Amino acid sequence: MRWLLMVILFLPSLAAAGEAAPLAENPQAEARLKALAVELRCLVCQNQTLADSNAPLAEDLRREVREMIAKNMSDKEIIDFLVTRYGDFVRYRPPLKTTTTLLWVGPFLLLIGGAIALVMALRRRQKKLDDVALSDAERNRVAQLLSEGANRL
Repeated sequence: MRWLLMVILFLPSLAAAGEAAPLAENPQAEARLKALAVELRCLVCQNQTLADSNAPLAEDLRREVREMIAKNMSDKEIIDFLVTRYGDFVRYRPPLKTTTTLLWVGPFLLLIGGAIALVMALRRRQKKLDDVALSDAERNRVAQLLSEGANRL
């Protein structure tokens, strides 16, 4: 009885299991696919290449690139097609041009802005410390506390 129940439970999962996608018949084409997949970004993943991603869209893009390789398209033609279709975002290392300038210059601007903010904060802090003036009574009290502390040692 238990055996029959186990067979009934596992049968649907066996029927739903698909075959692994076969590698390209041509090893050179598969090597080209791997080289291109490292240069292309997964469009739905955070900072992953097509080679690293397991997302369904990445699998579709790899399949599409594999088909373009089978049509004897050059690497440049494939990349140009994908850039035309998806924009420069599809490239893992986008080229430096007017539309991508912020991608290349932005981190340096943030670094410079952070350094300026730090310098300004330190100057304000130093100015506040310089502006504090002690009265004679406060100075005498500080001197007394320091001398009492020195005597205890």
